[in-house]
Amino acid sequence: MAVFLVFNFMENNVLVWFRNDLRLHDNEALFNAINTQKPVLAVYVFDENQYKNTNLGFPKTGSFRAQFIIESVQNLKENLKSIGIELLVYKGKSVEIITNICNDFNITEIHYQQENTDEEIQVEKNLLKTLHPSVKLKGIWGKTLFHIHDIPFSINQLPELFTNFRKKVEAQSEVNKLFSNSVINNKLVFENKTQVPTLSELGLPSITISNKAVIQFKGGETEALNRLNHYFFETKSLATYKITRNEMLGANYSSKFSAWLALGCISPRFIYHQIKLFESKIESNDSTYWLFFELLWRDYFQFIAVKHGNKIFKLTGLNDLQIPWNNHKTDFEKWKLGQTGFPLIDANMQELLQTGFMSNRGRQNVASFLTKNLGINWLWGAKWFESLLIDYDAASNYVNWAYQAGVGNDARQFRYFNIEKQSLDYDPQGKYVKHWLNGIKNLPNSKALFPYKLSVEEQSQYCFKLNEQYFEPIVNLVKSADEQKIKYEKVMRN
Repeated sequence: MAVFLVFNFMENNVLVWFRNDLRLHDNEALFNAINTQKPVLAVYVFDENQYKNTNLGFPKTGSFRAQFIIESVQNLKENLKSIGIELLVYKGKSVEIITNICNDFNITEIHYQQENTDEEIQVEKNLLKTLHPSVKLKGIWGKTLFHIHDIPFSINQLPELFTNFRKKVEAQSEVNKLFSNSVINNKLVFENKTQVPTLSELGLPSITISNKAVIQFKGGETEALNRLNHYFFETKSLATYKITRNEMLGANYSSKFSAWLALGCISPRFIYHQIKLFESKIESNDSTYWLFFELLWRDYFQFIAVKHGNKIFKLTGLNDLQIPWNNHKTDFEKWKLGQTGFPLIDANMQELLQTGFMSNRGRQNVASFLTKNLGINWLWGAKWFESLLIDYDAASNYVNWAYQAGVGNDARQFRYFNIEKQSLDYDPQGKYVKHWLNGIKNLPNSKALFPYKLSVEEQSQYCFKLNEQYFEPIVNLVKSADEQKIKYEKVMRN
């Protein structure tokens, strides 16, 4: 730990442990700490367990998300200082660091936001074992729009279908009011020498965001609030959200709040109350409801993670389905690198590689292709997303992947996205695929979606040669889906 020049630590002090709640507004843990009327200190730990490599050989937290976290923590540090609270920032082992802080600063209470997945919960348990009994851990639930105690069923009785969840919550639950914090006259006086680490200090390479990126994500509460103001009140894009949400190219076809929500730079309750403000001042329609609807989906994933625990990370999923997945590393690499020969898949994977982001429509298609066409172990795809996505959230990522793989919450027997139909429905002019794939950019829009269908004469006409400018398909779409469906149905019969 760093050396501090410390004064006046004889009295009891309070610590706010920040994790995935990197904001001042609507932060119950921070609110509770300030209301103790005791001196307040804050800490954020870049936990070393989150910056290791996965068993597949790539970083658990890649450079895109790590940079977003770095920016978010730096912004939190500045915002806390403006209300008189110092944020200590370390990299290492959370339990060891926080225990040392408690000893050094005479901490008697730790206020924090509870997490809902195993690795994070285990840190809380280990910390409780390590701390002196006089130090009280005071966790709150703050990840969701609706408080976990306010939904109309116990977690064990949570419906396995989203529609059943949504109907009861909409009819019987209310969104709570926001917590507000004021400037405090803090009595902790010391020289804070801790600094937010760089990518290099976290053992990660530097990044350059592609100039093709449709939006520049910058971490932090300040940027999150700016984005909401831009999307809601400057451009009024919220008014058309339901119409545009399935697009894949452009800055404002969707809210793009997910990265800030994942780190808690913005509160889902705050977004909800701003939707209500928009409806009262500007317009209330299907689109304003639909953003609330998407926040409900996010809540559902979080609650499913609580209900099913580590099952969301198991290959057999929520229902213990023994599907015989492939472990074809060559095909997986081609999927990762956007070299499958199917432009819709490859363009989305290239956007992920170059920016750390992909649209929701894109995620559904590439997940379907990996699991239903290539038949590859869905956990490989989930871990690749975890590594690259700026907006990675454990519950949303793994519950979504299990859903797409057919081992999660789904009433359908075999959910399959027809890649060719999806291409025509959501990129009919080929603008998205040509934006991301240089090999097909000179093809006419009508031909760019399916270059593998070009005849020899057409290839000559357009000065294009399959397997030189672009890749040949690695699989037959119809045959491969049929084969995987047979495997799935066999498991369901047994």
